[in-house]
Amino acid sequence: MNLQSLGWNDFFSAHFKSYAEQGFAVGKVAVEHKQYLRLYSEFGQITCEISGKFRHEARSQGEFPTVGDWIVFRRLADENKGIVQAILPRKSKISRKVAGQHTQEQIIAANVDFLFIVTSLNFDFNVRRLERYLTLAWDSGAGPVILLNKADLCDNPEYFVEQTAEIAFGVPVHFLSASNRDGLEQLQPYFKNNKTCAMIGSSGVGKSTIINKIIGEERQRVDTLRSSVEKGRHTTTQRELIILPGGGLLIDTPGMREIQLWDADRGIAEAFEEITTTAENCHFRDCRHRQEPGCAVRQAVKSGEIQMARYKNFQKMQDELQQLKEKQQLQSRLEAKRQDKILHRAIKNMKKIRGKNR
Repeated sequence: MNLQSLGWNDFFSAHFKSYAEQGFAVGKVAVEHKQYLRLYSEFGQITCEISGKFRHEARSQGEFPTVGDWIVFRRLADENKGIVQAILPRKSKISRKVAGQHTQEQIIAANVDFLFIVTSLNFDFNVRRLERYLTLAWDSGAGPVILLNKADLCDNPEYFVEQTAEIAFGVPVHFLSASNRDGLEQLQPYFKNNKTCAMIGSSGVGKSTIINKIIGEERQRVDTLRSSVEKGRHTTTQRELIILPGGGLLIDTPGMREIQLWDADRGIAEAFEEITTTAENCHFRDCRHRQEPGCAVRQAVKSGEIQMARYKNFQKMQDELQQLKEKQQLQSRLEAKRQDKILHRAIKNMKKIRGKNR
């Protein structure tokens, strides 16, 4: 197994140079567990533990290794094991806010070249959700690609293609039926030159079936049929990096119940490009497109140039990001107070010790 087949390039090589001079090795995360990682490396597959020092120095969940990361590790003598030393800078990262009330970043995958957004042409299809996935993709640095799957269950595919085209400006859209192997050949160009692709979507959209058909074996488990409407339920429980037989890599992810955004200003600007462009003509530079006079966006909505549903979803995501920023600021203030208390307590204890020693 050579590093180039895993997507190694000059960008990562430049950042690894100083580590290589110290005798460290490097590998790409295939599977992430709480206590250890499974890596692909020039030594083959290797298991690496996350050191206590690394855990102590990591300031947030987003600084821990994830699938697709390039990991610097110290290989243990005569063992197929290693100790994590560092993570090389990421070229891209797909992240969201963790589910629930916690204000933390969850990185779904790293160093992804193309992000396959999979939806099925049945009850799962939802244009507003697709806008969220596109926002996630544009913000990540990976190129979004939409896969409209389960064409064999659809009587009116043109309707779904038109709906998608109205919100996915410039994004490749592929129509396929993975269970029948129809359209899978359209995906091959994305894996050329050892590119890494990731696949996201709701449970049941056929991600596991797509992967099984691409690699030619039943590697990812798919539940049996549950109804005439649904072909199978995606049962992936963890993220995994898969090396494809014909070259390239593919990251499978569990189905997402929540798509809460994280620091996605750039993603929103790209996903809602027509709104962003129109906003340049607003009278006020900081126009929020609510009640401000001279708002070009609201005028475009009124005239029908911008869809009302898209405008409302845009506002919803903007509000979500604003609330997240406010929570982050509050969290930062609370953490600063906590650190101040620790420092004052340490100074107080030091004064007591000095007083006793006099």
